[in-house]
Amino acid sequence: MPPADPPGFELPLLLFAGFRALIDELHAELATRGHPDARPVHGFAMQAIGPAGATASEVGRRLGVSKQAAGKTVDRLAALGYVERVDDPHDARRKLIRLTPLGLDMLAQSAEIFDRLRARWVEKLGAERVTSLESSLRTVVPATGFPVDVPGWFG
Repeated sequence: MPPADPPGFELPLLLFAGFRALIDELHAELATRGHPDARPVHGFAMQAIGPAGATASEVGRRLGVSKQAAGKTVDRLAALGYVERVDDPHDARRKLIRLTPLGLDMLAQSAEIFDRLRARWVEKLGAERVTSLESSLRTVVPATGFPVDVPGWFG
């Protein structure tokens, strides 16, 4: 049984460990579904690219990394077939990075797997506790949306 008032440093470590457990399980499942080379940074990068596409500078800004670091990640995603570079229809001087059908498939499968992982937490903890946990986190997490700048933030 944990102490009644655990030290403050345990909270971020427990939150991170929960995040890490979910992400590790996600990637283990993605590997069995045809995405063995997918890495956590790839998911963040594809979220930064978004459904409309983005330039390398925009991807870097959204990830909180340099344009060069974003370019390396995009190069890896392109080599894996998850993204493609195309001419920007609004500015012939720029290239847009867009998700390919394979990239969209990985994101769709990730969403499905996350639903299953959440259901497992419900099985272990009960629906009320999981809903309460989510509600409590929404109360203390800024309402600015979900950040995708984890690679730069950890960097």
